[in-house]
Amino acid sequence: LLCPCLIYGAYVFLPFDAPLLPTISARLVYTLRCTAFATFPIVLGMIVSGISRLCSSALEPFGELQREVEIHRTYVSQSVHLFILYFFNMAVLATYLPQEVLKLIPLLTGLFAISRLIYWLSYAIGRSFRAFGFSMTFLPLLAMLLWNLYNMFVLEPENLLA
Repeated sequence: LLCPCLIYGAYVFLPFDAPLLPTISARLVYTLRCTAFATFPIVLGMIVSGISRLCSSALEPFGELQREVEIHRTYVSQSVHLFILYFFNMAVLATYLPQEVLKLIPLLTGLFAISRLIYWLSYAIGRSFRAFGFSMTFLPLLAMLLWNLYNMFVLEPENLLA
């Protein structure tokens, strides 16, 4: 319930609009530029993972990983997988959204980045708290997937492969 409220509140109260994007290629470039910001938590996780690996007290660098190192490595791995799914769904979503609603592209990107950071923090606190951060990432992704499939198969089945 929190994700739709956050997106709606940001959509209504943030004072920006998407630029005029009449072609599909312009929309895809806009989406690519916006999703570049979603890689920030992943890059930050890689940096922290490398630093924690350097600072760990393990005698063998390729041996058994400590919990602190394992948390960051797992976070980066899961974030990369979710980012790939997010990116492809966002690219398809940008082709189906009307011009008035293209403001959702940077808002969903911000939600993805913030939710990955919340997941990372909650995963470091304890494994039982990470469901909140994961659901903030996965449920909007699932909603985008369902919207894309609905548009492809129900609203425009004749343009599926065009």
